[in-house]
Amino acid sequence: MQTSITFKNIDPSEHLKSYLKKKLDKLDKLLDNPAEAGVVLSVEKINHTAEIKLTGDRLSINCREMTGDMYSSIDMAVDKLEKQIKKSKQKIKNHRQGSRSEQRERLAMHQMSAQAPSDEEGNHSIIIQNIEYKPMDVEEASMQMDLIPDNFLVFTNSRTNKVNVLYRRKDGKLGLIQPLT
Repeated sequence: MQTSITFKNIDPSEHLKSYLKKKLDKLDKLLDNPAEAGVVLSVEKINHTAEIKLTGDRLSINCREMTGDMYSSIDMAVDKLEKQIKKSKQKIKNHRQGSRSEQRERLAMHQMSAQAPSDEEGNHSIIIQNIEYKPMDVEEASMQMDLIPDNFLVFTNSRTNKVNVLYRRKDGKLGLIQPLT
């Protein structure tokens, strides 16, 4: 990582430079591509300030920390940068995964509907949908059914630890499908 360090109202010291570079090298491991860090270390009365601007591929992060000690200011600023880098990488990862998986699902559903044989021939098409289910009582599941627009709810019965299905019947009442013991 390329680092430029500027000192304001403080004497430049090699120990401070090496400490800062050592801390920033740890951040370099989190980054995919090379980055540049611009650091300004300044002292105003009793406040020691560390300002770091990190720029790289698709990334521009600024942070500023002010404490009574320069080393603690650097530590806190680097911790902030680390959190921000992780947050932005996770955001990019989630954004990419979400859009790709949604595109794949839409494409797969479109292909299945286009290739599905008609019911006139006697063949049936099956659409697979993965769902998450959680343990709850039948009473809680019936309250949950009032809140959701779906016609069924898959859940694990907390009393029997078996998968149950609660569904809305045509007459408006609820039906329960449960396995035999």
